[in-house]
Amino acid sequence: MASSPRIPEAGTAPRIAVRNLDMAFGSYVVQRNVSFTIPAGEIFVIMGDSGCGKSTMLRHMIGLIRPTRGDVFYDGESFWHGDDPGRRMAISRRFGVLFQSGALWSSMTLAENVALPLTLYTRLDAREVAEMVALKLALVGLRGFEEFYPSEISGGMRKRAGLARAMALDPDILFLDEPSAGLDPLSSRRLDDLILELRDNLGSTVVIVTHELASIFAIADNAVFLDAETRTAIAHGNPRDLIDHADSPKVRKFLRRGEAAPAAI
Repeated sequence: MASSPRIPEAGTAPRIAVRNLDMAFGSYVVQRNVSFTIPAGEIFVIMGDSGCGKSTMLRHMIGLIRPTRGDVFYDGESFWHGDDPGRRMAISRRFGVLFQSGALWSSMTLAENVALPLTLYTRLDAREVAEMVALKLALVGLRGFEEFYPSEISGGMRKRAGLARAMALDPDILFLDEPSAGLDPLSSRRLDDLILELRDNLGSTVVIVTHELASIFAIADNAVFLDAETRTAIAHGNPRDLIDHADSPKVRKFLRRGEAAPAAI
């Protein structure tokens, strides 16, 4: 079997590199020729108006949808080159994913939800799994809620429980799809603070899909703006710089809407 290609970069490859990615469903093009890089340890936001393809981009990055063209590289290794699902599975074991709904199993307790990936993908015994579950739930502020069911806790707590499950296997990379969706402003800010704390303490690289300005300005190190009209990325950089210096007026307008400009944070 041919070896996987590596991206031609001098020095250390970025943790993630999206290269010339086209996303399409049949003849309908969602985004075309999108490229960006994400260094290790960065909080990176995929932003843009509704319908631009933010969540679709995330699904291409985690292996749920194959790109029409282009590739995604992890530490220089191609994710989509070739047809070896075992290799892609090995790379994806480094991911933790929080879907927009939280995607917790309603018939399982929080402890059982977090334990599931540990039971499936590790050789830990029952005692060790229980210890890891308790640690992950404590990290997200849910110590003592192990035996609660998702229906018995608030929306913000469900998001935190989903984050605990995403972290169960100590992933290098966390993918979070609209983590603040449906939360009140206080719960959303607490979740932002938690994401920052987890990145700082665990060293994970975090990729977030969101259009929430308060979260974007509070936690993003860098971002890419996907435009629904031109169907490509029209801005890259730190949102606090883009708000004044983005080449596109559309990006500056997006970042200035509402009351969540940097001065208000």
